[in-house]
Amino acid sequence: MAKVVGIVGSPRKDGNTEFLVQTALDKIQEKGIDVELIRLADKKIGYCIGCDVCKKTNKCAIDDDMQEITQKVKDADGLIMSSPVYFGDMTGIAKSFIDRLRPLRPIHAFKYKVCGAISTGGFRNGGQESTIASIHDFFLIQGGIIVGDDMPTGHYGGTGHDDTSKDEVGIVTSINLANRMVDVIKKLS
Repeated sequence: MAKVVGIVGSPRKDGNTEFLVQTALDKIQEKGIDVELIRLADKKIGYCIGCDVCKKTNKCAIDDDMQEITQKVKDADGLIMSSPVYFGDMTGIAKSFIDRLRPLRPIHAFKYKVCGAISTGGFRNGGQESTIASIHDFFLIQGGIIVGDDMPTGHYGGTGHDDTSKDEVGIVTSINLANRMVDVIKKLS
């Protein structure tokens, strides 16, 4: 059975970003695809040190929670990456997560992986699209298949602001992203 992993790149548990990722995962699960939510705030993730061991072994030399997370990402059919906006871009923990997935690049682990992004901010136009663009850059470099939120909104992905449990646009764009991911995953199956 297909599976989508949702990564919450916020240092806060049970926050606005997690709410929208869980909203998307719930919709994906309703459509018959397994899901798993991973909170980076719960994990020990060190910084990439550029040692290049992963280029030779396809494994990171740092022994922490990224070993397990990397395997889950590798095995997934879809990946939702999320981050709140911190000064116009993703959080430090989200960037460390992305950097530490370098061992998956030489083996083309993202070649048929359907990828989507969700971002939240304090204001409607508070950097969500630039944060998502940074996440999309990561997906492109890894060779993933990027989808945005589906019509009628049809933009970068899930974009929420303020209290996302009350943000109708954030909820709709995250659900539309989920629907688009399911559509593409099923077409690839």
